[in-house]
Amino acid sequence: MAETIKTALITGGSKGIGYGIAEVLIRDGIRVAITSRSKANAEEAAKALNKIRDGYALGIESDVRDLSSQENAVQTVLSQWGRLDYFIANAGVGHFAPIQELSAEHWQETIDINLTGVFYSAKASLPALTESKGYFINIASLAGTNFFANGTAYNASKFGLVGFSQAMMLDVRNAGIKVTTIMPGSVATEFNNHQPSDKDAWKIQPEDIGQIVSDLIKMPARTLPSKIEVRPTTPK
Repeated sequence: MAETIKTALITGGSKGIGYGIAEVLIRDGIRVAITSRSKANAEEAAKALNKIRDGYALGIESDVRDLSSQENAVQTVLSQWGRLDYFIANAGVGHFAPIQELSAEHWQETIDINLTGVFYSAKASLPALTESKGYFINIASLAGTNFFANGTAYNASKFGLVGFSQAMMLDVRNAGIKVTTIMPGSVATEFNNHQPSDKDAWKIQPEDIGQIVSDLIKMPARTLPSKIEVRPTTPK
């Protein structure tokens, strides 16, 4: 009997941490669907990922702020590959300003993407993950436990996400679904309009988070690391 090929869906997977996770999982022999609000970006990233292992990447246009969009993304994976084993909720945004200057629009977008978007992702994927006894992994942030000036929206979204994720873990564990929160510190990505360069060599690299996801998936079924904080070894 042929070995079952596992599948994963990663939100915000066309670049940064999401793309780094996709690279590692494909090298592990897992099929990966990545989503982006831009169809072109999703398809371009999937094309590059398929050079690692042909036919193992799928690009999907999807917006985490829309429940039906998330449901469609999950259904696309099921239609393409017949199963969903891992969901990595990675899509995120950051708007940083003093509360006096933070706009209502930036507040709402941050909460909608970073927190409500994960709720929608969970609602869309839990039926399939229940079937596969799968894994739901949230990419949060150290900003989920460490507050800072100019971070009212971002801190609120990530504090909320950590609480959401830990409570969700308790809700679904008896259904055979694992839930883990990964909380990275400084990662070398394009987040907040940053352009990665050689000066970012000290930072966590996207593929490092991918390795953590890979290791979590390989953990014995009896063991669940429910929350993982990740920091650069030697911060600048």
